[in-house]
Amino acid sequence: MKRVKMIVAYDGTNYCGWQLQNNGVTIEEVLNKALTDLLKEPVAVTGASRTDSGVHSEGNVAVFDTENRMPADKICFALNQRLPDDIRVLQSEEVSPDYHPRKQNCVKTYEYKIMNRKIEVPTMRLYSYFCYFPLDMELMKKGAAYLVGEHDFKSFCTAKGQAEETVRTIYSLDVEKSGDLITLRIKGSGFLYNMVRIIAGTLMKVGMGVYPPEHVEKILDARDRNEAGPKAAAKGLTLVSLEYEKELEQEIRGENKEWSYTLSQEEVVSKGKARLTIHRCREEDFERLLVRVVHQAVRNGAQTVYVKDEEKAGRIISGKSYGFYVFSPSEEEQGWHVTQK
Repeated sequence: MKRVKMIVAYDGTNYCGWQLQNNGVTIEEVLNKALTDLLKEPVAVTGASRTDSGVHSEGNVAVFDTENRMPADKICFALNQRLPDDIRVLQSEEVSPDYHPRKQNCVKTYEYKIMNRKIEVPTMRLYSYFCYFPLDMELMKKGAAYLVGEHDFKSFCTAKGQAEETVRTIYSLDVEKSGDLITLRIKGSGFLYNMVRIIAGTLMKVGMGVYPPEHVEKILDARDRNEAGPKAAAKGLTLVSLEYEKELEQEIRGENKEWSYTLSQEEVVSKGKARLTIHRCREEDFERLLVRVVHQAVRNGAQTVYVKDEEKAGRIISGKSYGFYVFSPSEEEQGWHVTQK
């Protein structure tokens, strides 16, 4: 048995998204059928990003297990002969049996394209959103700047798909224009359901002058989906790439006006130890931050996590369950020692 990783590109126009559904054909369904026919055994792929109906991809990642002896790097060529013209596997390779595309640290890059002119261009109608109203690029760039960094993006998440943890990190959000085509290019640690499309819809409102740029910060602070702009159409969105972490980041810093912390991972690989220092955090966010960052350290391989709260004593309670974790006073160093329940 071997595990094969694929990079998959597709035009999402004719599909009901990535994930298997009862109401229409999906990318996952087509890949499963083609691989099963090719390898002569039941195959079920697991995708890194479950894109919505109508969303496109230039580099989604998927894996599957097989007992077939066909070389992993040759599977993409044979598989593409069985796929429709709007789906292509760009690369295939063997990976370790424990590799999972949704359990690895990575940077996801999306692009949202807006055709901004008086009359729509027919050749772009399937891959961009047509906006008749003039959009001010400078206003959109100023609004976008408020979204960069680690924030609670609850206002930018569709309620029915809302994750329990809504904090995400956006590394960059660029707004560029070439001719009449505006491209929003966003890189992040991960994205909530419909998050990029709601960001696009909100920034278009800024570009139209409906919201001043600084209103984007108020939308973030509200943590209320009703405060943000509309969800932009799926056809303008493309998943560009997923860049997986090759080496564990030695130090992670999270800082905004609500909190500031440092997660040291220098000894995770050698000793299985991580250290979280919370420099400041408002009360209503403290417990969520504690659980979220400790969980990140554990997922990255830490067996022991030491926590120090520099701002206020007594906020961590010994023996209390915080999600999957319990804290006790550390005998080795100042602060708290974390164990899993």
